[in-house]
Amino acid sequence: MTTSENSIRAASCADDYDPNSMPVGKAREFIARFLTPVAVVERVNIRAGLGRVLAEDIVSPLDVPSHDNSAMDGYAVRFADLKADGEVTLTVAGTAFAGVPFNGNVQSGACVRIMTGAVVPEGADTIVMQEHVKAADKKVTIGGGHRKNQNLRRAGEDLKTGQVALKRGTLLRPAEIGLVASLGVGEISVYRKLRVAFFSTGDELVSIGKPLGAGQIYDSNRYTIHGMLTQLGCEVIDMGVVRDDPKLLEQAFYDAARCADVVITSGGVSVGEADFVKELLERMGEVVFWKIAMKPGRPLAYGRIAGAHFFGLPGNPVSVMVTFYQFVRDALLKLAGRDPVPVLPTFTVPCTSTLKKAPGRTEFQRGVLSQDAGGKWSVRVTGEQGSGILSSMTEANCFIILPTDQGNVSPGTVVEVQVMESVV
Repeated sequence: MTTSENSIRAASCADDYDPNSMPVGKAREFIARFLTPVAVVERVNIRAGLGRVLAEDIVSPLDVPSHDNSAMDGYAVRFADLKADGEVTLTVAGTAFAGVPFNGNVQSGACVRIMTGAVVPEGADTIVMQEHVKAADKKVTIGGGHRKNQNLRRAGEDLKTGQVALKRGTLLRPAEIGLVASLGVGEISVYRKLRVAFFSTGDELVSIGKPLGAGQIYDSNRYTIHGMLTQLGCEVIDMGVVRDDPKLLEQAFYDAARCADVVITSGGVSVGEADFVKELLERMGEVVFWKIAMKPGRPLAYGRIAGAHFFGLPGNPVSVMVTFYQFVRDALLKLAGRDPVPVLPTFTVPCTSTLKKAPGRTEFQRGVLSQDAGGKWSVRVTGEQGSGILSSMTEANCFIILPTDQGNVSPGTVVEVQVMESVV
């Protein structure tokens, strides 16, 4: 028996295991048990590393900054020469530029004109901003009120030699790329991009550009899924629309699993006569669960097929996005090597809308989080919450999370909200 099969058996033996109606939190726990990040590592130029995940710690080979330098344009002085109250006049002995240091020591009674980033000359221990001095005839007059070591950036203040600058599992954004460049590192090791294959199922689906027949709809889910996968930095494999034919679906599953780490479908996981996905998954692979105690998105399947992870998302457009946010997103980031996986922020605010909710399952209603003139935050519902109303997602910037035992919500009630990916 394989490790994955053992994990399936262990999951099914859990006290609250119910593949027909898995609680949201428990479903996340079960998915997490099967997630092992990709192990293939690639060596790339730092420019090509943007959007990738580090596969090794980046250790600083030098102090950053490499020398004590000035944080301001001004004058490098000896603090002992300054007066706590009253003025002192010093002679300007020379100038220190960034990249062109002043050669010599700053003697008592002298100072050095210094530019931002320039090496602090020997003997000086304080930088006085140029706005705080009166300069004339190679002399400067400085008043009181200064602090020793002010406006100095010490060597190693940012990073010290041997210090871990970036940890393995870090997403490389522009700031991280710049940090790596500041260390003089030109190549880095990153994890291979996670490969995700996806397709839609259903005879009613029509590709964009073709006329609609009776009872047909345009396939929007593939475009939504493509966008969400692209935002996460995945290598996206769009396999189009597969008709409700068991043989075609079986071949599509095999083709997808052969070329991808993760297979995602939309549609075909409910209880309709033509919903073959669940049946095929049980025969071709392993099933952990296929329904979640949530709204929208109850028909959600998770398992493995031919070595690939499988997520069978519902067919309704809103349900696709909600289930992706709540289950697929974190799993893909973990598989891609992100450590720790960044969570979408949640917090509580008053709700200004009346919300209809029956106890028994977790609901994710679409909301608009906003701030009034006094700076107080509140949330309102976007309107009708039907799982086919995709416009509710375009208007929303957060989910209003209503727990299993929650009933109807009256205006003024404090609710939990989760900020959407596009907002953060």
